[in-house]
Amino acid sequence: MDTLADVSANPVTLGDKGLTLPLAAGEAYFNYYWLRDNCPSSFDSATRERSFDIMHLGAAPRPDWAQIDGGSLTVGWAGEAHVSTYPLSFLEAYSQGLPRFDPAEKPRRAWFADHYGAIARFSHAELKAEPARVAAWIEAILVEGVAIVTEMPDTDEALTETAELMGHVRPTFFGLYFDVRTHIKPTNLAYTAGALEMHTDTPAEEYAPGVQFLHMRRNSVEGGRNLFLDGVAVAEAFREAHPEEFRLLAETEVPYYCEHDHYDMRSRQRVIELDGNGNVTGVTISQHMFDISDLPQDLLDSYYPAFVRFGKMLQDDRFVMKFTLHAGECIVFDNHRIVHGRAAYTAESGERYLRGCYADRAEMRSTYRALTSEGRFK
Repeated sequence: MDTLADVSANPVTLGDKGLTLPLAAGEAYFNYYWLRDNCPSSFDSATRERSFDIMHLGAAPRPDWAQIDGGSLTVGWAGEAHVSTYPLSFLEAYSQGLPRFDPAEKPRRAWFADHYGAIARFSHAELKAEPARVAAWIEAILVEGVAIVTEMPDTDEALTETAELMGHVRPTFFGLYFDVRTHIKPTNLAYTAGALEMHTDTPAEEYAPGVQFLHMRRNSVEGGRNLFLDGVAVAEAFREAHPEEFRLLAETEVPYYCEHDHYDMRSRQRVIELDGNGNVTGVTISQHMFDISDLPQDLLDSYYPAFVRFGKMLQDDRFVMKFTLHAGECIVFDNHRIVHGRAAYTAESGERYLRGCYADRAEMRSTYRALTSEGRFK
């Protein structure tokens, strides 16, 4: 089998719009615009941003000559006093037109009702002290969608410190933070002692927040068990059992809302979320924020039975993990994947106070990449 060293003597062929050269995986074609735009000198070494603007060229880029020198392709550009040198390993990485490798794209591992004992746990102190543990914590959320931070101080600052280990606190129409306890005049069902149905948070926002933090500050009430499930596990089971209904929930946008005296949020979401390859990435579900459906009535003949069947599956004991989040614990989870709820509790039996906030999934992935890889320009 050829290696990069073996092909160094082979010729480069110049065409009208691009050149062809041999690489270890076989002959490869590269467009001249792409080559000129991605010359290593096009990027600022300090900021790592592109500093060359191909739109300022007076004519379409074209080489006077090109040759392979050892492990690199060297190109002299016509009409410019500029020579580009590209490592063949760099060209090899882009020769197939595939996305750049992303260390944050982890295969999701589905879990079921018995998962509580296996949830990844990290102490607040170790996350603050050890970047490698932050990487492991984020990886657990990428793979399983959930992790618990233990030994959290009973302070507002502790939640902020934890969220900022992966990104920035991301506001919603409720503000930067929310305090879950019984309210005299509640604006949300979470602010009562009643049961809270299985849901994902704030689907009424056009882009619902990606990562949720729930820091239990005090919990001495009777009842109020936490209910969590993996939306990926449920959606995949639903796809296998009811493929046509799965398609309806994955392709049809439905309205969500959240309305009170000072806000009126509206959005359209798909209940089952898929990536470009058809893999389930999560779900968006909330009965108390599901708006009056404006879908055509004949479509609802098919959609509503599928929607209700999926909702019932979200209450199935084989999926729902039931546990008590203790004071000093913070559960961190993917709000687009993990569906959560709460059993009712007796407000007079003690105190239950939970403080929460959100961060973006994109920032979480960014932090993971920075902690685990050298990037492209180091």
